[in-house]
Amino acid sequence: MRFRPRPAAARPVAVIGVSLLLVLGIFALSGYDVEAIIAGTVDGSVGSPAAWTQTIRWAIPLLIIALGVGLAFQAGYFNIGAQGQMYVGAIGSLALGLVWRDGPVLVVLPCAFAVGIALGALWSLVPGLLRTRLGADEVVTSLMMNFIAVLVLEWVCTGPLKSRDGTGQAATTDQLPGAFRLSDGSGVSPALLVLCGLLMAGAVVLTGRTRLGLEIRLVGRNPVMAQWMGIRASRVGLVVFALSGAAAGLAGAVEAYGPSGSLRVGFSPMVGFMAVIVALVGTFGPLRTLLAAVFFGALRAATIYLPVVSDLPQAGLDMLNGMVALWITVSTVPALLRRRRTRAAAQAGDPPGGPAHRDPEVVNSRG
Repeated sequence: MRFRPRPAAARPVAVIGVSLLLVLGIFALSGYDVEAIIAGTVDGSVGSPAAWTQTIRWAIPLLIIALGVGLAFQAGYFNIGAQGQMYVGAIGSLALGLVWRDGPVLVVLPCAFAVGIALGALWSLVPGLLRTRLGADEVVTSLMMNFIAVLVLEWVCTGPLKSRDGTGQAATTDQLPGAFRLSDGSGVSPALLVLCGLLMAGAVVLTGRTRLGLEIRLVGRNPVMAQWMGIRASRVGLVVFALSGAAAGLAGAVEAYGPSGSLRVGFSPMVGFMAVIVALVGTFGPLRTLLAAVFFGALRAATIYLPVVSDLPQAGLDMLNGMVALWITVSTVPALLRRRRTRAAAQAGDPPGGPAHRDPEVVNSRG
């Protein structure tokens, strides 16, 4: 049997390749040493064990968040509030660790992570409820929740949890006790790798072996047809919002108890947004999401290393990330248009039972 690459998997690779070529072309026309940039990108991402450590360090939160965001995408919801959900999860988990700093590690850590997961889920349910109950655009509401979370983080770092030993140059919180840390400053440890493995296995089972996974896919493809089969789109919507927020909250707890052991204003400012791109590149498959997380983790590690070996300014580094993100987003438009046309065609008829038995989410989507 001849192997034929799947278009769904090949498209993101092609888009990333074209994006990188465009950026390198712009750098070359601007007079920068493209060879040095390419060499620095390779050296900073995969050129040494230390570079691989940095790549994995950034891939971990990207993978955790993207697995949750991918569930929302599969159901047809665009939860782009992962950055704010990560922030509130980090704040809640860190606050518990600081307040209960004398508690037993085996009790404090599970409780702290449970708090982070719960707060991330609750933060995500706000745009979820606005979408499923009032028909509000979840892209706008989840984005606005990000800004609120940034302000909450700033208030926490300059107020209730402000470090008493700080220099005043940056707003940070107190450090967690060393016994609570899941990794050193590298952000990589066997415990975190095991956690990612468990989440990957859970995502595979959920999407491919459970009724909820089937309902998520059906609602994403055609909410009206799903309702004909007895599935409430609004219920599934709330579930995927909660799960995606929980994953982001978990990533926030990992950041707080992993590489830093504390929080500062604006920490990891692009992780949540980049995880959305990782979920898009992953095309809703856990394995492809893992590969995408490693790639964007490598890209993040490279942009940190490039200023050491190249005169490329920060704006150029931002362009490197932004161009890839732009074209990945643009490449999803045809799929979104097809989904919209499918919904419009399916909504030409009423579900059994008449209007009185319609799901509020389906009714809202017709507007």
